[in-house]
Amino acid sequence: MIEWLTVHGVRIALVLILGLIVYLVIRKIVPRLVTRTITLRMKDRPETAIAKRSRTISFVITNTLGFVIGIVILFTILAEVGINIGPALASLGILGLAVSFGAQSLIKDLINGLFILLENQFGIGDVVRVGGIAGLVEEVNLRRTILRDLDGVVHYIPNSEIGIASNFTKEYSRVNMNISVGYGEDLDRVINVINRVCEQMAHEDAWKEKIIKTPQVLRVDALGDSGIEIKILGDTKPIMQWEIMGELRKRIKQEFDKEGIEIPWPHMKVYFGNPPKIKG
Repeated sequence: MIEWLTVHGVRIALVLILGLIVYLVIRKIVPRLVTRTITLRMKDRPETAIAKRSRTISFVITNTLGFVIGIVILFTILAEVGINIGPALASLGILGLAVSFGAQSLIKDLINGLFILLENQFGIGDVVRVGGIAGLVEEVNLRRTILRDLDGVVHYIPNSEIGIASNFTKEYSRVNMNISVGYGEDLDRVINVINRVCEQMAHEDAWKEKIIKTPQVLRVDALGDSGIEIKILGDTKPIMQWEIMGELRKRIKQEFDKEGIEIPWPHMKVYFGNPPKIKG
C-alpha cells in the first residue's frame, strides 16, 4: 500500500497539481489574448462593446477548456488506479451516439449557442429580450443564457428556445419617450422648453459622458384623447437610456410647472340638455 501510494499517489497528485496550474494559467492568459484579438478586429467599435464581447468569449473559452482539462485528469487518474480506460472510451463513444439520438434539444442548444457567439448577438452585460423574457445577461455559454430581470428573478433559457433576440444595449442605446401636454398649449413654446431642458442636461458634467446625441423633440406624435403627444429621441451610451429618461421626465415636469404648461390626465366632458353647437 505504501509502495503504491509512493508511486501512483505521487503521480495522481502531480496530475492534479499540473491540471490546476494549467487551468489557472488559462484563466490568466485567455482573457488577455481574447481582448487583444477582439480589440484589433473591432477597433472601430465603442470600448463598451469590445469589453462585452471580450468578456463573453473569454468566459466560454475558459469554461470549455476547463471541462476538457477535467476530463483528461479524470481518465489519467483512472489509468493510474488500474482501470482500463480503453473500454471506458469505447463506452463513452457509444454513450455519445445514444445521447446524440436521445438529446436532440441539447445539440440544438449547442448549435444555436455557437451562432449566438459567432454572430455577436449579445453578451454578458447586455440588456436583451430572448425567449419572451427581458433582462440583464449574467451568463451566456454554448448551452444556455442566464438573464436577471428587474424583479431580481434569474431566468435560465436554453439557447434552442431563442428564436428572436432583441438587444437593447448593442453599441449604443436610445432615448425614446413621449411627453403629453394640454390642447390649449402653444406647441412651439412647449417644444422650445423641452429642447432647452435637454440641452442643459446634456452639457452637465454628470450627464454629458452618458449622452451621445442630445435628446430633442422629433415631432408631434399623436393627438390623444386627453392631450397632445410629443416624441423625444436621442442616443446614449449602452444601458444609460432608462436613467436619462427618468431624469428628463423629472426635469421637464419641474420646468412645465414653472412655465405653467399643463400636463393633462384622462378626463371627459359631459353635456346635459342640448348638444353643443357646431361652428360652421
